[in-house]
Amino acid sequence: MAHFRIVARDRVDRLGEGPLWSDRDGALYWVDILDARVNRLDLASDRVTSTTLPETIGWVIERRDAPGFIAGLKSGFVELTLDPLAIAPIGDPEPDAPDNRLNDAKADPLGRIFAGTMPDGAADGIGALYRLDPDRSIRRVDSGYGIANGPAITADGRTMFHTDSRAGVVYRIEISPDGSLSARETFLRFPREWGSPDGMTIDAEGGLWVAHWGGSRISRFVMDGTLDRTIALPASQITSIAFAGAALDRMFVTSAADGVDDPAGGALFEIDAGVCGLPPCRFAG
Repeated sequence: MAHFRIVARDRVDRLGEGPLWSDRDGALYWVDILDARVNRLDLASDRVTSTTLPETIGWVIERRDAPGFIAGLKSGFVELTLDPLAIAPIGDPEPDAPDNRLNDAKADPLGRIFAGTMPDGAADGIGALYRLDPDRSIRRVDSGYGIANGPAITADGRTMFHTDSRAGVVYRIEISPDGSLSARETFLRFPREWGSPDGMTIDAEGGLWVAHWGGSRISRFVMDGTLDRTIALPASQITSIAFAGAALDRMFVTSAADGVDDPAGGALFEIDAGVCGLPPCRFAG
């Protein structure tokens, strides 16, 4: 049985998401989407600090050759620094869909960001998947998602797993060197009792870890889609997963408190998963 602890028990996220390990800062970053907050856990001291932003934020990704982050705000892609707080717009991928927002994203080994959108507040609507290139150009590369969520990209950068949480499906998509995508294929279809697939990450052995929104657990799948194991958690709305630490051997899991009365809803969990992760990729622009 995997052991876990709750990090900073006095800290509750209405909608925790987007955990990101920064080797440069020795810290885990994650966001609270609904409270428009970026949280920072210093791994050496276990101290958590937060920065509140003027609008909804879905994720942060480090920049490769510059300080700070690229972030997904309600208004679109931005450059973000936290100390001092500074926000510089890059572009809105969906100016014709004001009720949508950026929801989840990952960078690939070539330094591009793949980011999905969803209707704000999970209202009815259609999301899509976009690519932000190092030259700051934005391209729509896939569409037709209810809630685009949880991209995870293999170490060689050739395959992406991407979720439609509303449909309960995890897709497998091949990435061409030029950043174009193959037609998506169904990799996993969640039964209703599992909840909905949310954020994901891939470990160093090639296992795909998936957070179960409404399912009170995370699961690991091997590359043929076989369920390898599950880890139960005392929160129903589990949102995303990341490996952290110098050896990438510390797993952290985010959750949400909004709309539920769970014993640990909205907590950040650290789990002894018994496996290491892959280093997160940075944006090259």
